[in-house]
Amino acid sequence: MEKVNVEQLNRMNSGKGFIAALDQSGGSTPKALSQYGVEESSYTNDEEMYTLVHEMRTRIIKSPAFDSQYILGAILFENTMDRKIDGEWTSDYLWKTKNIVPFLKVDKGLADLANGVQLMKPISNLDELLDRAVERNVFGTKMRSVIKEANAVGIREIVEQQFEVGKQIFAKGLIPIIEPEVDIYSTDKEKSEQILKEEIQKQLNALDKDAKVMLKLSIPTVNDFYKELISDSHVVRVVALSGGYGQEEANEKLSQNHGLIASFSRALSEGLFANQSDDVFNTKLEKTIKGIYEASIT
Repeated sequence: MEKVNVEQLNRMNSGKGFIAALDQSGGSTPKALSQYGVEESSYTNDEEMYTLVHEMRTRIIKSPAFDSQYILGAILFENTMDRKIDGEWTSDYLWKTKNIVPFLKVDKGLADLANGVQLMKPISNLDELLDRAVERNVFGTKMRSVIKEANAVGIREIVEQQFEVGKQIFAKGLIPIIEPEVDIYSTDKEKSEQILKEEIQKQLNALDKDAKVMLKLSIPTVNDFYKELISDSHVVRVVALSGGYGQEEANEKLSQNHGLIASFSRALSEGLFANQSDDVFNTKLEKTIKGIYEASIT
């Protein structure tokens, strides 16, 4: 088995801060760009679109506000991993220049709704992608599936699928972030979270002694609901997604969950625009990062 980077592991396990999710991909890229003030008329094909996205992410990553004092890790999309910042692969730039731990989103999107959940689509080139991630000095991965209703069968399937793929990822020397998101608008969110916690606990109990994972979960309805998962010996860290809450509400809810740290994407880039001067952009980003950090260290 490949070896996990111990320095990065220690940082993720005990560092103060949060994870920046910079991994909106294919389907959500036009939306991410348009929220940033870049309209679809500004590009004519995928290559131009991804170049613009990389410029946006480079601007965020290179900003003095994007500082390892507040940010432990950053999740990248495959296309971002395969591009460079100042002549270095993005993941190397993050770690060497910024001391921020790089992660890679590996899932290929969601399957259709069945049993109240959306499983991950099959990840056809996973093995090759993981080898490339190892080559690029990536620390871990992230993959997302979604729970829409408290369906015990569906939730079990989601957690089993996540852990099955997670074991394959860990065998490559990478730490998987397992992300079974509970839809924040679900009418039985709290019930879903109860089933989810039980299923995760079952899977954790069945892991080999040395196996490590991270969990990325929706902020729970009941505060501190995931504290047993946070203290589990297999779990490096439990991080929370913003899930569609605005920045302020996400921070407010997160701060009431001790030991849970943020891994926000939408709430991180809120209020950032392409046409802002560097001063305005960096000031806004700094305010956002400090707010998310404060909510993460409770």
